[in-house]
Amino acid sequence: MAPQPTADVSAWRPAVPGVVEVFHAHFTEYAYPMHVHEAWTLLIVDDGAVRYDLDRHEHGTPHDTVSLLPPHVPHNGSPATSGGFRKRVLYLDAEVLGEDLIGAAVDAPDLRDPVLRRRVGQLHSALARPGDELEADSRLTLIGERLRTHLRAGPHTAAARRDPDLARRLRELLDERVVQGLTLDEAAGLVSAHPAHLVRAFSAAYGIAPHQYLTARRVDLARRLLLDGRPPGEVAAAAGFYDQAHLTRHFRKLVGVTPGRYGDRRKFSVR
Repeated sequence: MAPQPTADVSAWRPAVPGVVEVFHAHFTEYAYPMHVHEAWTLLIVDDGAVRYDLDRHEHGTPHDTVSLLPPHVPHNGSPATSGGFRKRVLYLDAEVLGEDLIGAAVDAPDLRDPVLRRRVGQLHSALARPGDELEADSRLTLIGERLRTHLRAGPHTAAARRDPDLARRLRELLDERVVQGLTLDEAAGLVSAHPAHLVRAFSAAYGIAPHQYLTARRVDLARRLLLDGRPPGEVAAAAGFYDQAHLTRHFRKLVGVTPGRYGDRRKFSVR
């Protein structure tokens, strides 16, 4: 008896503007029929490979490529290897890239760009962590900029234009909103700058991305609250973290111990 097709799927809608859906799947023998999406489909394959037809031309997705399928253009998909494929997909709002780029994406949907591939993987990781929306928003902005560069056949990298005044204004905004935070679009509107330029200007000025700066400020606040004797669960919300697990992950990364150990003098002392 022939083995039955198997599927392992997870999907969710993150609280990040522009991302309609995140879809992770492992399929063995399942084949998609011809279909369309209203959104852009940004696809990476972690294991195996997918073959698909787009606008009557056959394409493939080896693991080192990023595939960008435009909205409203029919395509299908099936495993290109005996073990099936494992993929991660972002469905992006049509306005993230714009309909004027659909034709270029139809002509060249598979992009061999290691930097872009790495950034898409990092974005998926950020989207899977509640509380890291600013990081995801920033990464999506830079990915969109790189995709537009590919589709317009320009150079792959954009030099960071120094703008210390703009960087300072964003830092002041982040300092004012350590606990409540803000989205990249909100920040860009408040300082009248394009989101991608805002991220690049800040990183060039301070050597750290805006989301990393905000996280560091929140961890500093958490340290003070823990030394005041407040419990980690209470500190997480007071310092702007999504929950205690969110606090613990970033606290351990930046301080080297968990919040519980940091606040317990019997187990850990600050020197």
